[in-house]
Amino acid sequence: MNRQAQAAVLFLTGAALLHAGLTDQYLRYVKAGLRPMLLLSGAVLIAAALATAWYEYRASRPGGTPAPAPAPGVEGPPAHAHREPRVSWLLTLPLFALILVAPPALGSYSAMRAGTALQQPFGYDRLPAKGPLDLSVVDYATRAVYTHGREIEGRVLRIEGFVALDRAGHPYLVRMALNCCAADAQPVKIALTGTIPPVLQPDKWLEVSGTYTPRTTKDPVNGGPVPYFEVTHAKPIPTPADPYDETWNT
Repeated sequence: MNRQAQAAVLFLTGAALLHAGLTDQYLRYVKAGLRPMLLLSGAVLIAAALATAWYEYRASRPGGTPAPAPAPGVEGPPAHAHREPRVSWLLTLPLFALILVAPPALGSYSAMRAGTALQQPFGYDRLPAKGPLDLSVVDYATRAVYTHGREIEGRVLRIEGFVALDRAGHPYLVRMALNCCAADAQPVKIALTGTIPPVLQPDKWLEVSGTYTPRTTKDPVNGGPVPYFEVTHAKPIPTPADPYDETWNT
């Protein structure tokens, strides 16, 4: 691949990173806190592409910087360089796909084939003394398992997540938690009981309202603890812009 082609690929890669970073598309790949690094990487790649193209333009002009002479005893380059096969430009198609197509977030298929990754956190955020509590799946699960609902028992709770069903048809509310990027995302699950909608579709997002229950079960994949949630009301919601839970390991 010649330098012009290298510059084009660098530019397309940088443009793809900037496009993802300037929209919500980057949330399909990495956590929100990495957005500045993503934008900086895209800007650096575009700057390198423009510098490469400018160098080649100057070298191709009459009186431009000549190519270095070969060392004594070493044959110089052939008079006519071979052209690169045009099929090699197909390598740029994934870059256009990255710009034009946003991949779906990991969902129930991945969640129910991996065991819950619930871990005891280093600490918990302070909760309001009154009113309903909006908790993440991870926050509810850790408080239910490791503090036995000490601060949430008897409170009205609201939790958002996507639906997953095990092989027996038991419903779970799930959120994929990540440390860095989607490649290391792991599921945290809540088993649902109480007033559950009669028809549940996997990967559909729900906001469930209800209360803490001390009941727990074991994940069928790895035997990890999965707390139950007593549902009193459930309603469908749109898929959030950031489908991953970033409260992981805080």
